[in-house]
Amino acid sequence: MTKTSILLVDDDANLRAGLKELFEQTDFAGDIYEAADGLEAISLQSRYSPCLILLDVGMPVMDGIEACRLLKERRSDLKIIMLTSHDDERDIFAALAAGANGYCLKDADFSRLETAVNAVMCGDLWIDSSIAKKVLCALPKSRSTVSQKKAMYAELSDRETQVLQLIVDGLSNQEISEHLEISKETVKTHIKHLMDKLAVSDRTQAAVKALRYGLVSNQEP
Repeated sequence: MTKTSILLVDDDANLRAGLKELFEQTDFAGDIYEAADGLEAISLQSRYSPCLILLDVGMPVMDGIEACRLLKERRSDLKIIMLTSHDDERDIFAALAAGANGYCLKDADFSRLETAVNAVMCGDLWIDSSIAKKVLCALPKSRSTVSQKKAMYAELSDRETQVLQLIVDGLSNQEISEHLEISKETVKTHIKHLMDKLAVSDRTQAAVKALRYGLVSNQEP
């Protein structure tokens, strides 16, 4: 199994230490490095070339958004997740515009952060469910008619709609498997089918489209 080298960037040393300890207990984490600000993050990335960077937004010397932009200019394939307490729309869109692959809140359970890391490392965009709703609200309202929505409903099977709801609720494939009492491979098959029907390429796009068109309920996980 290929290990993922990680750089933790936050001006809170206690937070970095706590995250490092948690990641060290996972199967996927390799070398773990630490930086206290964006400028130090750029220096360490050049020196150690970590696969993944967890980056705070508000830091001294250089903030996370500027650091994200500069890091992506140097290495476009670098995976960056903003891990922050900032849920302001301006910070969210600025981070995504800078090239961030994910946006997670610090108060999320570590299991959800693990899910975010796995999703991002597989090439998906990950946005925390509470953040996704802010992004959705800021998007232009759909002009689709009721008949168009019903047509989209008709294309999804009952099981695919169930799976889609659980994706919107923020559950991982394993959690969906346990919740519906079906195999993980069956979950993956349902997700592939519903993404094909919704004409999207990843879970986040499926969730956003589902909420925009009213295909599932907009509720907290």
